[in-house]
Amino acid sequence: MAFIDGTVVNVALPALQHDFGASLVEVQWVVEAYGLTLAALILVGGSMGDLFGRRRVFVCGVVLFAAASVACGLASNIYHIIAARAVQGIGAAFLVPGSLAIISASFDEGGRGRAIGTWSGSTAITMAIGPVLGGWLIEHLSWRWAFFINLPIAIVVVAISLWHVPESKSSQTGRIDWWGALSGTIALTALVFSCTESSRLGWRHPLILGTLVAGIVASAAFAWVEARCPEPMVPFSLFRSRAFTGANLLTLLLYSAIGIAFFLLPMNLIEVQGYSATAAGAALLPVILLMFLLSRWSGGLVDRYGARLPLTVGPTIGALGLLLFSVPSVGGTYWTTFFPAILVLGFGMSVSVAPLTTVVMNAIDQDRVGIASGINNAVSRIAGLMAVAVFGAVMVAEFGNYMNRQLAQETLNPEVRAELRANEAMMAAMQVPKGVDAQTAAAIESSKQHAFVFGFRVVMWICAALALGSAAIARLTIPGKARAKPAPPN
Repeated sequence: MAFIDGTVVNVALPALQHDFGASLVEVQWVVEAYGLTLAALILVGGSMGDLFGRRRVFVCGVVLFAAASVACGLASNIYHIIAARAVQGIGAAFLVPGSLAIISASFDEGGRGRAIGTWSGSTAITMAIGPVLGGWLIEHLSWRWAFFINLPIAIVVVAISLWHVPESKSSQTGRIDWWGALSGTIALTALVFSCTESSRLGWRHPLILGTLVAGIVASAAFAWVEARCPEPMVPFSLFRSRAFTGANLLTLLLYSAIGIAFFLLPMNLIEVQGYSATAAGAALLPVILLMFLLSRWSGGLVDRYGARLPLTVGPTIGALGLLLFSVPSVGGTYWTTFFPAILVLGFGMSVSVAPLTTVVMNAIDQDRVGIASGINNAVSRIAGLMAVAVFGAVMVAEFGNYMNRQLAQETLNPEVRAELRANEAMMAAMQVPKGVDAQTAAAIESSKQHAFVFGFRVVMWICAALALGSAAIARLTIPGKARAKPAPPN
């Protein structure tokens, strides 16, 4: 459910933007509201699973997620969707860490790599179906059905969980670190708000400066609380493990790149390249199919070669795929424009995901698998959250600068020029002002499409650099395969 939701919602964003006349900032909040509550509470969700039962907390998360999905589908404006998405993130915070914790509690270290690989493949099945089915529903029915499809899935998930999944919890007793959750939530909310709204208000606006300072202060408070709490939700002692620290740094960089790339790509395909919602969803299939087909194989790479090699090679291949996204302009067939990039990125992610998860789960004691899973999931969610906020602002700025340079050569009256500047945050969804002649309208339409492509290229270059940085971290921090000790002489 959690994996399918991200892919479907990204495909639905252009339809939401069109129906509600939303700016990029408002569309960003549809993604950010979900990511904020998920990232802030996923550690609490992991701890609650360890303390109260992983299956119990998992099932509660599924039910809440489904209810919020229905609320999203019934929303009457963009702000209702944003609020319901925040509740949906709370449900996801309980179900996401629970799934991996249940698997880790059910398999020993020797079989955990392939078990996690199977888990990755299972999620890939729904990820493959989700964008295509969601795109078809958006195109032929409504974007609302992109949320409603979570309800039947939830019913099946709850039934299977209660029937087949064994209950497990930590042998240690403890309590929830609510002060850490509160300070962490305030810090994330303030930082994301300042980065997201900076593209609309500017960095010098008092509200932006104030929330930025508040985010920094709350971050310091979070660190202070966690260092002194007897049972913190982020035990700093876990980061004494070089492998655990390296894996989370790798996750931060790699998932930042993937998060903003998959946020912007459906907009490029639908609003610039002219793809239907169904075609845009299908365009991402190679990534998902590769992860499904290669997941068990990549999970076994850790057993054969150790984690360092796949976690160095995989992100490097992914960086090449992200660079290839910067090649297409406007027009051209899918097979010669986006397919090569999607294929290479999909292979790079296939090599990376299962070994990365295995490293995280093997780096700590099994009584702490819930919190370890929660930390790594939180890092991946925070990565996507901050990437959409920061690089979304970069995208808007590059779009506006390029379009203004292009239109400087056109003869536009001041009212038209002012209207275009005021609507820059809508980017490719921007409407051509009324009253302009056909030739000027065509020039504006062309300028906004090429401006989007230019901004998209800049962001893809940054993403490729982030992926290469994650490969370097893996090379420096992740252990290789342990060599067998030579037999003692007779």
